[in-house]
Amino acid sequence: MDLQFGAIIIGDEILSGKRADKHLSKLIELLAARGLSLSFAEYIGDDRPRLTAALARAFDSASVVFSFGGIGATPDDHTRQCAAQALGVPLALHPQAVALIEERMRDVAAEKGELFEPARPDNVHRLQMGNFPQGASIIPNPYNKIPGFSCAGRQGGAVHFVPGFPVMAWPMVESVLDRQYAPLFHGPARRERSVLVFGIGEATLTPLMQQLETVGAGIRVFSLPSVDHAVHGAHIELGIKGPVDAVDATWPALIGGLHSIGATWSTEVVRDL
Repeated sequence: MDLQFGAIIIGDEILSGKRADKHLSKLIELLAARGLSLSFAEYIGDDRPRLTAALARAFDSASVVFSFGGIGATPDDHTRQCAAQALGVPLALHPQAVALIEERMRDVAAEKGELFEPARPDNVHRLQMGNFPQGASIIPNPYNKIPGFSCAGRQGGAVHFVPGFPVMAWPMVESVLDRQYAPLFHGPARRERSVLVFGIGEATLTPLMQQLETVGAGIRVFSLPSVDHAVHGAHIELGIKGPVDAVDATWPALIGGLHSIGATWSTEVVRDL
């Protein structure tokens, strides 16, 4: 089975509509540029039990999951604590993270023309941003040096934790992909072939879809209904996707099946994935 990629996007501000999420579409774009695809995504508010449960599922999924948001040090940032609880390990200050955070604080103090005071309460508190689940590794942050972190899953996958700020998160995601998953890039060629089917309901198409899944090894059959399309009106997009050879070998069975039920369909659309 191909390694799956997923996303967890965290924050009450997303669910309330105060901020619009940009991470999902960007992650899809970053993966697609490398010949990869997103298999699942989940939005979660700042709710510790729900987030802990979601992260526990991620650690058990044997998937690569990118978690966006909640890794700061304010009271509404719960991600670090939930990740540790989901893994059953304590939080621990990561020495390399602490060094990077202190370096950032020195830089800020120098920019302001101030003396860096490491023992000042607010500076001590900032070090909590380097308090990661025990055993975590850091993800460098090229924007302001405050790192994210990665934790290995229990089934061979991993969860990579980045900030909610796109200007920081997206370069960090790219670096993780390029550093750790390059052997997976642009694997065997994949293809999607589909047509628009008119005047027939999904229930009528279901037996054909079930048959196609038994014929084509490694393909996925899909149907996407539309009831009020501005150009085509009511229709169903019916198609198959998967390895190029399997899709091309199965396609005649799809067309033959449409013939057998007296369907009317559009010109074929082919997308190489």
